[in-house]
Formats: sequence, C-alpha cells, structure tokens
Amino acid sequence: MHQLQNKRAVITGGSDGIGLGIAKAFVENGADVVIIARSEKKLQDARSQLLAISEREVHCISADLSDASAVSETARQIIELWPAIDSLVNNAGTALFSPFEKVTNDELDALIALNIKAPYLFTQCLMPALEERRGNIINISSYFSHRMIPGRTSTVYSLTKGALDSFTKALASELGSKGIRVNAIAPGTVDTQLVRTTLENMPADAAKQFQTMIETIYPLGRIGKPEDIGGAAVYLASDLAKWVTGAIFNIDGGLTTN
Repeated sequence: MHQLQNKRAVITGGSDGIGLGIAKAFVENGADVVIIARSEKKLQDARSQLLAISEREVHCISADLSDASAVSETARQIIELWPAIDSLVNNAGTALFSPFEKVTNDELDALIALNIKAPYLFTQCLMPALEERRGNIINISSYFSHRMIPGRTSTVYSLTKGALDSFTKALASELGSKGIRVNAIAPGTVDTQLVRTTLENMPADAAKQFQTMIETIYPLGRIGKPEDIGGAAVYLASDLAKWVTGAIFNIDGGLTTN
C-alpha cells in the first residue's frame, strides 16, 4: 500500500544524502515531489534516480535558501506549480564543528541563515499552499540538539538544531487549530557522501577509532542509511501519523539511549 498516493511534497536539500533518501521513499509511496538544492547537476542526477523508481512527478528548483530573497522566489515558483501541497520537508542545512572560541561571526551567520531562518521563512511563504490541504511539516534536526559527543565541538551547530526543535514545538502548537501537523526528525550519523568523504580523509588510525566508537555507542552497532530516515518521514507525512504533532523523533540507532 502506498501511504502517500497522490500527495505532493516539497523537500529542501533533496539532491543527495538524507534529502534524497526522503525523496526516494516519498516517490516509492506514491507522492509527487519538488526537490530543491543549489547544484543543478546534482538535482538532475537525483531526478534521474527518482524517475527510475517511479513515474511520479519530479520537479527540481536550483536555489540557495540561505538567501532570504531566494526563499521567497522559490516559494513563489512552487505555489505557481502547486497551489496546494501536502508535505514540506525542511532538510537543507549545514554543519560546523569548530571550537567555540574560533567560531567567527560570518560562520555563525551562515549557519543561522540556512539552519534556522531558511526553514522559518520558507514555511511562512508556503503556508497558503499547506493550509489548502491541511498539510504537514517535517523539520530535519540532529541528535546534536541535545546529545554531545566528546571531541566534537558543536556549539554553533547544536545552537541551530536546538532552535529548530523549539520552532517545531511552538509551530505545532500554533498551527494545530488549522489542522497542520509539525514534527521533526533528529537523525544520528547517517551514511552520506559527506560522512564518507570525512572518513576517507581521516588517518587510518582515526578511521578505525571512529568505527570502534560507532560499535560502542550505537546499540544497533552501525550508523544510519538515508532510507532509515526516509521511512520515518513517510510515516510522519502519512495519515498513520494524523494524531502526531510537536514530536521530535530520534531516529538514531539508539544513540541517545546512553
């Protein structure tokens, strides 16, 4: 059974990693999607992958959502295409793991712009389309909003993801009367190209230590895959979750149990 048959979903950061994993799960479950990312090439590669899975509609928009003017223009294009949408997945984001005293003003501004302002403003702009179908919003947070890892200096990243969690709960409270649900997924480490590149650039002993750490701190003994997050997102976007709002789902292989 396709849980999202004939639904329409907008996914930011949808050209690779977690965003693409969610897009694949959505089209597999019958949804039409708009994926948004900066790279036109990566978008077209992602579109080809999605069309190989399903014949659902797949639209691409190239935009840098850290720019507020691009947020409003992208939303305008979406509403022109689809005056009503069922799901908005705010996945686009960036990370920085730098010691507190070394974080610059520009770095702080960059993370706030993409990780906080973009989902806030983009959701605002798409509210008319979400209201048309009493839609739902899924924000992609991180375990770093509430769980720190020794050696990973995450103040600025944790700040932005903590803000996203608070935004999720506050917006869920505010929009409940409109029938719009708002939830978040807080993934653990997921096997994306960025993570693989990081591992490849590590010295051999550091990479081995990382693998040992994964086997130690993750009860399930492995990091996640994009499809692990995709499955959770399908649930939250579907009618199976019609009484779920304001929740932060830890999809992390048990990491936050310890």
